[in-house]
Amino acid sequence: MYKMIVCDLDETLMNDDGSLSAGNAAAIQAAAAKGVYFVPNSGRSYTSFQNDLEQMGLKDQPHQYSISYNGGLVLENKDNRPLIVNAMPYAIAEKVFKAGIANKNAATHVYTQDTLYIYNPIAEDAAYLRNRGVSFELVNDADFSRFKDLNIMKIIMALPTMPERRQMRADVEANVDPAALAVTYSSDRYVEFNPAGVNKGTASVQLGKLLNIQASEIIAAGDNNNDLPMLEAVGLPVSVANGIETVKTAAKYVTTADNNHDALAEVINKFIL
Repeated sequence: MYKMIVCDLDETLMNDDGSLSAGNAAAIQAAAAKGVYFVPNSGRSYTSFQNDLEQMGLKDQPHQYSISYNGGLVLENKDNRPLIVNAMPYAIAEKVFKAGIANKNAATHVYTQDTLYIYNPIAEDAAYLRNRGVSFELVNDADFSRFKDLNIMKIIMALPTMPERRQMRADVEANVDPAALAVTYSSDRYVEFNPAGVNKGTASVQLGKLLNIQASEIIAAGDNNNDLPMLEAVGLPVSVANGIETVKTAAKYVTTADNNHDALAEVINKFIL
């Protein structure tokens, strides 16, 4: 019996326009009524999906949970209470940031525990974020010391092509020991840097241990590269129909529906209800 579902948001649970379908919301509520935890597991900040949690009936609820920043932060939804904080060491974050801002084509995002800051915002990226309810503050200079006393969860760069994202990874790893980083790609636009050992999979297992849930009792659903550690860590890895090929290969079940046609409701109906 599966006791927990951890689920990516963008391009997995959410429609392409950033909305949560009524069908997915109803299925999540039905799973919760059976005592199964539904845990959003997103690269985004928890602040950006509070309205979606409300649709699911999970907003500000005790004994319900969310994972943000690719595993950087695990919260109880009641009062958004932090349970696990996997922050990036300041010295490493500073080097990643400097590599990002050296590329004039990149929008460099710094996610602190509660706020997203962006250096050199790109119009298409800003529109993508706003469409998903993601607010951010602009950074207009290269002074990284403003983050000295904050928990830095991850740093990512938006770049238009995969070769550019791979080059950004190489630029970062020329200045930071690759062994200190967990690097993923997401949403066909981002290269993402977390501390080594921090990913959606490790956070899922950490939360499972807190709830006395074995990895074999967890379903994980995703679509992209940054979801792979989550799929590899659980008992039932699921790819939505629009997932990239490596995610489909890692999955034990691939949905018939894509993210725009209630793929998660399909999963819940098949394995939970």
